[in-house]
Amino acid sequence: MKKGMIKVSVLYPGGNGKTFDMDYYCNKHMPMAKELVGETMKGATVEKGIAGGTPDSPAPYAAVASLYFDSIEAFQTAFGPHMDTLSADVSNFTNIEPIIQISEVIF
Repeated sequence: MKKGMIKVSVLYPGGNGKTFDMDYYCNKHMPMAKELVGETMKGATVEKGIAGGTPDSPAPYAAVASLYFDSIEAFQTAFGPHMDTLSADVSNFTNIEPIIQISEVIF
């Protein structure tokens, strides 16, 4: 992604008792999000946590999604009308409360 774009990170912390259905997320939730926001979302990635930074340590996050937009206004305008729909779907794939961070791509 190019410098100046907005990256919306959705992080799902891992841990005991936390569940995450990656198949549902990648095949239902993310396509639904893409359909709702359309071409405003310039790109997206989904990552599955597999390990931490030291040998044999667990991944701190079960999953991380990165969504890219031209501006914060583009993100807010595209997602705002659909947040209730997308939030209601979260219980279909996880019991984790996501952490959301909005960043500007610098490098």
